[in-house]
Amino acid sequence: MATITPDSLMTLEAYAKVRKTQRQQAIAHRKLRTVRLGEHIGVQFEDEETIRRQIQEMLHIEKIFDEDGIQGEIDAYAPLVPDGTNWKATMLIEYPDVHERKRELARLIGVEDRMFVEVEGHPRIYAIADEDLDRENDEKTSSVHFLRFEFPSTAREAVRAGAAVKLGCDHTNYPAHVVIEPETLASLAGDLR
Repeated sequence: MATITPDSLMTLEAYAKVRKTQRQQAIAHRKLRTVRLGEHIGVQFEDEETIRRQIQEMLHIEKIFDEDGIQGEIDAYAPLVPDGTNWKATMLIEYPDVHERKRELARLIGVEDRMFVEVEGHPRIYAIADEDLDRENDEKTSSVHFLRFEFPSTAREAVRAGAAVKLGCDHTNYPAHVVIEPETLASLAGDLR
């Protein structure tokens, strides 16, 4: 697994030169690693490439070039890179209509803790959600959550050997599951050792 360090990042000038030409490749990679769960939840599985791009984008947008600022961005995003025993993901709850979104986020309190992956022949692995800070209150959940799925060694081996995997949610107000497509699963399997 690659490590993101200040020395491994491009300078602002170098990144600015390749940013537009690499954009389509970055979008395609992100799309490959995104799983739609029903109509309103998208789960974007992170890896070193998606997080490196996110850090480069933040440095570019914020015009950060000092060592402390760069290290601050690395410290903020690097924990989202899987470490070989897990998948890490950004979960987005998406309702275009503001009134519907407000209503549904109130109904979906706790949804992040009901997200799971199920490797064929193995028990469900429930997400460990929002380890950095709580993203809900008594009135609503957030529309963005950070998830970690920690795999036992036998489940990791099964995924790497080609077992089917489902992504699902068993929240009372959002029951859904989907089999992860083979191309996406092949990319995700590469995150496990």
